[in-house]
Amino acid sequence: MNSSAKIFAGTGSQSLAEAICKSYGCKLGKINIQKFSDGEIQPIFLESIRGDYVFLVQSTHAPAENIMELLLMIDAARRASAGKIIVVMPYYGYARQDRKDRPRVAIGAKLVANMLVAAGADRIITMDLHAPQIQGYFDIPVDHLDSSAVFIPYITQLKLENLTFAAPDVGATNRIREIASYFEAEMVICDKHRKRANEIASMVVIGDVTERDIVIIDDICDTGGTLAKSAALLKEKGARSVRALITHPVLSGNAYANIENSALEELVVCDTIPLRKETSKIKAITVAELFAVAIRNAFENKSINNLFFHSQRRDK
Repeated sequence: MNSSAKIFAGTGSQSLAEAICKSYGCKLGKINIQKFSDGEIQPIFLESIRGDYVFLVQSTHAPAENIMELLLMIDAARRASAGKIIVVMPYYGYARQDRKDRPRVAIGAKLVANMLVAAGADRIITMDLHAPQIQGYFDIPVDHLDSSAVFIPYITQLKLENLTFAAPDVGATNRIREIASYFEAEMVICDKHRKRANEIASMVVIGDVTERDIVIIDDICDTGGTLAKSAALLKEKGARSVRALITHPVLSGNAYANIENSALEELVVCDTIPLRKETSKIKAITVAELFAVAIRNAFENKSINNLFFHSQRRDK
């Protein structure tokens, strides 16, 4: 009996899963996520998955129930005798808790990895982990997709005259340098010092931005405070325009207001987390096709190297 690839969605990624299935050329699998009056969750697969490759699409953004729902989906699939259980987690929640940076704190990213493996996941497909070394928390295969594959075509069609890339912090310089090199463009660094989480004490720009069209690239936009402050500082230093391309639109607290009232031309995000709304400055581009190809290649045991921007050839 030949196994099939079947894609199921958690409640946190329903629209993205539907778009992935459309790109893949299949129907979304039938599953019922029951929620009891006390808040307990019980997923029930409404079709046989015995021996099949089961792909569970669920980002683990807030609320925390999204993680619990995913774990229960994995367990249900394992108990239904799925051949392989592949977790498609476009946004890996708790990834910012990737180390013990002060006494008596949890390493949330490692705990999530442990729970996924313990529940029965055989493989993880994710995108733009806050810290790439999180892949090492797993003893199962991890396919770590790169949003540059969708951002580069978007930047190309903008046809900016004096394109310059900005790294939001020193830690992002390697990634930004690669993208800047791809476009043969300059790069600058917005070096920030945090007083506490979600609050910046100071920021300086390292590099010349005079009359430049700046593109900030980062993995997460949470409250939008860092982006707003970066845009204001870059404009103050003489930038002609400032826009941001961010993979995961967490957009908590006053994020929408912060972005709308900022000096940014636009904030372009991926649909790894569903937007509550699109605004005059905030818009989403889909990563559905990217994940659809990754799912197909995982099912057919093919390489996913062609999904990364470094394997693309640019016309000179």
